[in-house]
Amino acid sequence: MKTFKLKGEPRQVSNKQAIKTLRRNEQVPCVLYGQGIENLLFYVSAKELKQITNTPFSYIIELEIDGKSYLSVLHMAQYHPVTDEPLHVDFMAVTEEKPVSINVPVIITGNSEGVRQGGKMMQTTRKIRISALLKYLPDNLTVDITDLNLGKTITAGDLKYDNIQILTPKTTIICSVKMTRAAIGAAAAETPAK
Repeated sequence: MKTFKLKGEPRQVSNKQAIKTLRRNEQVPCVLYGQGIENLLFYVSAKELKQITNTPFSYIIELEIDGKSYLSVLHMAQYHPVTDEPLHVDFMAVTEEKPVSINVPVIITGNSEGVRQGGKMMQTTRKIRISALLKYLPDNLTVDITDLNLGKTITAGDLKYDNIQILTPKTTIICSVKMTRAAIGAAAAETPAK
């Protein structure tokens, strides 16, 4: 998985006024937590943060705070309800030895049999939550739809990858081929009248 470097500046536990001042200066308050480290309060540039939050990709984030480096993943972000600007971000520290839970983009490949018959391809899920050791984390998961027929679906339970555990519920639909009016009409035309 790709790594993204992000520089943070330490901050103290503070009141609402200090946090508002940070946000006015285009800084986003953050916290880093995880097993074996004490919660670390810091802030990052809103502009740099957008390179992680405004993308469909997932990253391992190398945080540099006060001269120290921490490997982490973006755990949760709170956004302003109107402006959609990030208000607060939680990062979770990760290690090489323990599995990491992260959302990974889904890439659809192949030409579906159902689409060739006139159906319409529908991708319902764009990201899947997985768990794997750092060395096995993929940039994305590819789903081959070549054998997907009309009216059929691929669910999270159908997917299998080496060294990766899928955490998304098994019944979550990833993609499907829907019948279109044209496909229904073509099927009706092929059926001989009695």
